[in-house]
Amino acid sequence: MLHKTFTSTLLGAALVLTTAFSAAAQGVLNFEQKDHDFSNVAEGTLATYEFKFKNTGDQPVVIANVQASCGCTTPDWTKTPVLPGKTGFIRASFNSAGRPGQFNKTVTVTSNAKEPSTVLSIKGTVLTKDEMRPKYSAAELAKSPKMVIDRTSHDFGKMEPGQQPAAKFTVKNTGKAPLELTSLTSNCYCISFKNTPKPIAPGQSAVVELVYGQRQIGQMTDVVTLHSNDITAPDPKITLRANILQSLSQQSMLKEGAAAVPFK
Repeated sequence: MLHKTFTSTLLGAALVLTTAFSAAAQGVLNFEQKDHDFSNVAEGTLATYEFKFKNTGDQPVVIANVQASCGCTTPDWTKTPVLPGKTGFIRASFNSAGRPGQFNKTVTVTSNAKEPSTVLSIKGTVLTKDEMRPKYSAAELAKSPKMVIDRTSHDFGKMEPGQQPAAKFTVKNTGKAPLELTSLTSNCYCISFKNTPKPIAPGQSAVVELVYGQRQIGQMTDVVTLHSNDITAPDPKITLRANILQSLSQQSMLKEGAAAVPFK
């Protein structure tokens, strides 16, 4: 009887130890850091940071979900089980387009780790393009080229989608150094230089031609920004307009068909 009691006691103790060991056997997410400061971010950029972690536990860790605090933050993460001793990542991307000012966002990580929920944070300040412009000294500004354009808009009138008319603009350099037009940008990606502009010497002028390759039908208005080495002012913008018709010949036929015919 005493032997049975002793045996039962040993079995009970072993069961308790086994249960305790099983409860202690879990994965552990050990992050290098849980918050990140982007500092200043240029508006329009996608600010991305990757939080890295190591599984310092003794069981695999599976990331079940990563939830961002707002729709402007997109998360990504290691989708496969992270074995003990191995590493993984949680990536947070903040879309700064149209969101100037300070931001502070979080992503919540849910897993089967010992700590089932972990909150990571990103923060920073979104600066507009004007705020991101470098600060120049008076001497640097005095030595800079200066771009002056004779006009800031052009109307092509009626055109067909396949056409690529060019508009001429006169650019003068009123500064102290050669003016270089480095590139141009537009939302439609339908505007380009006809020829690569050459540097314009101080006090000189040159004709710059912009080719308009818009293919959409209807009354179109597109804005192009000219980029240069002029540091004295924001990059100038030019507005291009056109009434784009499917076919100019068809429109001529319609006009003729609608014309009044005199009595004979």
